[in-house]
Amino acid sequence: MSSRILKGFTVASLALALAACSSVPLDESASGTSTGGTTGSSTSSSGVIMDPFNPQSPLAQQRSIYFDFDSYVVADQYRNTVEMHSSYLRNNPQQNIRVEGNADARGGAEYNLALGQRRSDAVARMMMLMGVNAGQVEAISFGKERPKAFGSTEADYAENRRADINYQR
Repeated sequence: MSSRILKGFTVASLALALAACSSVPLDESASGTSTGGTTGSSTSSSGVIMDPFNPQSPLAQQRSIYFDFDSYVVADQYRNTVEMHSSYLRNNPQQNIRVEGNADARGGAEYNLALGQRRSDAVARMMMLMGVNAGQVEAISFGKERPKAFGSTEADYAENRRADINYQR
């Protein structure tokens, strides 16, 4: 056997031996994203599970983007939340979401429906600017029809001025 063939055989054998010793299951890529099933979960560099259907995941816990009164501008404090969801969606192109815009009880039904739509569109547009495929995102509005808080204090109103990110199964 020539030394060139022997080197090639040695390299191939070493690669196979290392692959056999891998601690990553065969249905997961090196990044930790599952390729099986309809949705994947991944693990962040800090070891946090990134799975929108796991209640312990930040993707499940941080789904609401809140807005100032009569505004549809995504505040800087929510940029990291939108980035986190956008990163997950870029890495899981089979996953779809619905961004649901909401408004507080003040104002007319038509106005609040339009304001909720502008809020959901603002979040969806930001995600697309972060590289999410437009086909993965649906933006809708519920206006004032789906409140989180039912009181009439400013805190209740603030809780209802939001866009919710909901993952579709």
